[in-house]
Amino acid sequence: MPSCRFPVGRLVALVQGALVLATLLHPGAALARTPAAVKPTIVFVHGAFADASGFGAVTSRLQQHGYTVLSPADPLRGPARDAAYIASVLKTIKTPIVLVGHSYGGAVISEAAGQVTGVKALVYLDALALDTGESNFDISQRFPGAKIADALRPGPFPQADGTPGTELTIDPASFPSVFAADVPAAVAARMATAQRPVTLAALQEKSTAPAWKTIPSWYLVGREDRVITPAAQRFMAPRAHAHTVEIDSSHASYVARPGAVATLILRAARSAG
Repeated sequence: MPSCRFPVGRLVALVQGALVLATLLHPGAALARTPAAVKPTIVFVHGAFADASGFGAVTSRLQQHGYTVLSPADPLRGPARDAAYIASVLKTIKTPIVLVGHSYGGAVISEAAGQVTGVKALVYLDALALDTGESNFDISQRFPGAKIADALRPGPFPQADGTPGTELTIDPASFPSVFAADVPAAVAARMATAQRPVTLAALQEKSTAPAWKTIPSWYLVGREDRVITPAAQRFMAPRAHAHTVEIDSSHASYVARPGAVATLILRAARSAG
């Protein structure tokens, strides 16, 4: 029987031609093999006098766009200590990260982001974007006019070393007008009962090595904010070279205007992705 020999080169050419034809007839098959872009994980850090539940409406909008969202509890014991805790959470995340801080939470994300490698964008919501050596109280004194000072109520608590400390809450009767003036009254009243106290020392603690100096940032200014004045926010946002938007909102912008807040975070997320 005569041997049957088929040129290898011709065989390769036929196979390649078949693959090209298959791609032309079924382009989706080739696209399916292309890895999808990895979406960043969005991590919220709440501020003083609040908890993570307030991010619910914003979270739902981000999840509808396919983003994974985390909202760990901020201890509110001091920027350095809180940042170390938040950084420990961030280190468990394998994707790029968009780190979002509200109010005092801004001071926390500025320090936490520098302790990990995955943070690609910072988003400040009516938040403290402090510089090195600056504290919450420093900003308040530099830009007076906030209505929160008279509404604060101090209380004692035992510190880890056994010594007494002081923590602050907002008088529930004043909470709606000071913190959430544009939030439905029933919602603001619930927020007042769930507020988490911040230590006096945390508001006095100086910032160190803020990450906004090296990581792109976005900033939302609440024009009706009575906790951190709009003037203070307009000072911190450009200093951080942040992409800035302003909206007519109270300090609780993420509750009152979740659509606007989600839109800003999506811009940061798409840039990070």
